[in-house]
Amino acid sequence: MKLKILITGGTGLVGKALTSLLESQAYDVAYLSRTPLKSNRRSFYWNHEKGDIDSQAIEYADVIIHLAGENISNRKWTYNQKKRIISSRVQTTKLLERAIQSAFKKPRAFISASAIGYYGNVTSDHIFSEEDPSGTDFLAETVVKWEESVKQIHALGIPTAILRIGMVMSKQGGALPKMIQPIKWGLGAFIGSGNQWVPWIALEDLARMFLFVLEQKLLATPSKEYIIYNGVSEDNINNKELMRQIAKAIKRPFFSLHVPNFLFNLMFGEMATILLYGSRVSSKKINSDGFGFRYTKIPDLFENNMISR
Repeated sequence: MKLKILITGGTGLVGKALTSLLESQAYDVAYLSRTPLKSNRRSFYWNHEKGDIDSQAIEYADVIIHLAGENISNRKWTYNQKKRIISSRVQTTKLLERAIQSAFKKPRAFISASAIGYYGNVTSDHIFSEEDPSGTDFLAETVVKWEESVKQIHALGIPTAILRIGMVMSKQGGALPKMIQPIKWGLGAFIGSGNQWVPWIALEDLARMFLFVLEQKLLATPSKEYIIYNGVSEDNINNKELMRQIAKAIKRPFFSLHVPNFLFNLMFGEMATILLYGSRVSSKKINSDGFGFRYTKIPDLFENNMISR
């Protein structure tokens, strides 16, 4: 019998890739959505701002994968935008928790996206693992609240895991196409000091990681413990080296010049911190547990057509 997977945020970059992979492995997939889908895919209505969710969604789901969340780089971090960023993660999770709690049939597993922002935007030589404490900046505080809300679902007795995701590399979208464009124009340079770390993961590997955690850690031998993995590749690379490798891969010049911090602070305000600072994050735990990455270096992405030249 096919397992039924319910995905929040399913129409986003990660959701689409994960849907494709799950369906290739004979899972049935449906979405939670605020608006009717234009495709023939099954969807259930929800609206976290109104506290509404179709009760049939939880009855449908053998597994819930929670990807929903306001894009942190959509606009400047005004007071209201910060509230949206937090609410889109915490309140959606709390809505799922309430729906699960009142449902007759409860899911067999729950996986939530999270973010390496948990560790704070810290440029240092320390390599953060899942056991490290959280940071203290806005994103760290947001992720802590997000993960605390996910833990409430685990408290219902449901095997639960989270993936703290880094920068997702894909030609379909995300940050990388925006980073490549100025390099294509011959304006290759690094941001700020260039020393900030850029923990990243290929979109294909991230989708595979969700499937690995689901099948190997939640369904095969359900754990009573709350599982946390860093969703980043094995590559530790800083912004300067990242931009240099991209320029080399697409055969464009790269200049050892930097775009000064004050310009980003002027344009983006507090949000500039996600560009100017970055932590070094370890993938050792999920590697040790048996997951194998297909893309471990930036050139791999271009050689395997994961990124357009």
